[in-house]
Amino acid sequence: MTQRFPSHAADASVAASTAPWWREAWFLLLAGGLVMGLALGVRHVQGLFLLPIITDRGWTRETFGFAMAVQNLTWGLAQPFTGMVADRFGSARVMVAGIALYAIGLFLMAQASTPSAFVWSAGLCIGIALSGTTFGVVYGALSRMVSPARRSQTLGLAGAMGGIGQFLLVPAAQALLSHGGWRSALTILAVTAAVLLPLALPFQDRAPASGGTAAAGAAAELPLLDAVREAFGHSGFWLLNLGFLACGFQLAFIASHLPAYLLDKGMRPADGMVALAIIALANVAGTTVFGLLGGRHTKKYLLAGIYLARTSAMALFVLLPVSQASLYAFAAVMGFLWLGTVPLTSGILSQVFGVRYITTLFGFVFFGHQLGSFFGVWLGGLVFEMTRSYDLVWMGAMALGVVAAALHWPIDDREIVRAGWREART
Repeated sequence: MTQRFPSHAADASVAASTAPWWREAWFLLLAGGLVMGLALGVRHVQGLFLLPIITDRGWTRETFGFAMAVQNLTWGLAQPFTGMVADRFGSARVMVAGIALYAIGLFLMAQASTPSAFVWSAGLCIGIALSGTTFGVVYGALSRMVSPARRSQTLGLAGAMGGIGQFLLVPAAQALLSHGGWRSALTILAVTAAVLLPLALPFQDRAPASGGTAAAGAAAELPLLDAVREAFGHSGFWLLNLGFLACGFQLAFIASHLPAYLLDKGMRPADGMVALAIIALANVAGTTVFGLLGGRHTKKYLLAGIYLARTSAMALFVLLPVSQASLYAFAAVMGFLWLGTVPLTSGILSQVFGVRYITTLFGFVFFGHQLGSFFGVWLGGLVFEMTRSYDLVWMGAMALGVVAAALHWPIDDREIVRAGWREART
């Protein structure tokens, strides 16, 4: 006989009326959006630092690209483990550690004088920091702290706020680079990260321990390792992993190499800055729209549509002569499609497996994204140094987009019904 239990998210929503203002949904959304905005924004503008850093240090694009690739791979490798810590001890501790490590990593980047030091700071340190300050932890916390009916909308709005942070950081980073140089810019960004530390404190989302009150319910009865084993045995989990790899490849390549690609095509440095700003601003609208659509339509079909639309946009951009008009149109379309994949992917995981271990499970899926990011950034620099062109990387990004669309179509997105009990969603 199937028995229903109230979810932890439902308990949180019931208690919301008596919670202090800093535990209310609007403030959690604001705080999570600001933390993600800084973390993703600094990562988004790294392409602006490529030429200033390698010119000053005498390095190659491959050197810079390898450090960014290590950052993305470290982020992906660390995400499942930071997710486990957040699921076990609460998201606040993980976010505090992530923000602090981000500030340290940016400061050490400014001091790095050798490629190895740059890899340690920009790659390993910031890679781990990103795993505690972005989608996996923030989305996981919000998924547990809001009601299921509002989950998709809340994740979309949080992603949109992160996009606003990305947009604002593009002109800010360009101004810092112009007036004080890249070392000063990185130091100021490190101080800014440290200032945001208190925003992590309200995310006290640790679930009640099993064997406690009935409110903990069956969600707490499934051990973590069993939940991971269950996900690993689900074909849709692996299809999400493989599809997300294409997303990481495309976004990391464009964010890191687009400014340099435009300079190679005879455009101004300001054009690359404006393009990144347009991507970030359009991402605000796109993430919001796809978050809302995810609550009304089938998420896997929306994801397939995003990948096909991205592929079409890249094909037109590469085939048409590069101009300000074509660049800005490409940036607007890509920006609208930029991070809409994240709330949809997280939403499918919540829909199928529930929210008890959503941070951990998203971490494993996100590894696929970051593996793609590793190859997108690194191969961008390597292929350019070998061929003096990015054409092969553009073609690879487009091919992966088509494959990703095909992989999402057959995903079984029905919620799992477990023998003897079911984890309630409402």
